[in-house]
Amino acid sequence: MKKLVALALALLAAAPASAAEPVQGRWITAEKDAVIAIAPCGAKLCGRIDKFLVPPPQGLDQRDVNNKDASKRSRKLLGMPVLSGFTEDKDQWRGTIYDPKSGKTYRSIIKRKGASMLEVKGCIGPFCQTQVWRKAG
Repeated sequence: MKKLVALALALLAAAPASAAEPVQGRWITAEKDAVIAIAPCGAKLCGRIDKFLVPPPQGLDQRDVNNKDASKRSRKLLGMPVLSGFTEDKDQWRGTIYDPKSGKTYRSIIKRKGASMLEVKGCIGPFCQTQVWRKAG
């Protein structure tokens, strides 16, 4: 009996308590217009526009023209971070998401949904809009 209890305790200690699944990798947005590459940025995670699947209005050289901060309007969208400051919080990741189409930044939560899907939420106060991004090949 003592061996069984010891084995059960060892198994419980070895399993992480609600650890978030890794989200690093390349993901196709819900609109299927871009690939976002999520990787470490210092101690946190960020996601950059890695590739356009649908060219933006001004082509591959499209600038961040809708940004509320005038000093950032000349930066290129390609390579720009749209996910910033993500840290693990139990079974999900929390940070901010930037929408270059509106020029707005939102509180965000991302979470893996199986091997090929990522749930991405953008939130204002208690209200969130959810998208599903698919793993890029």
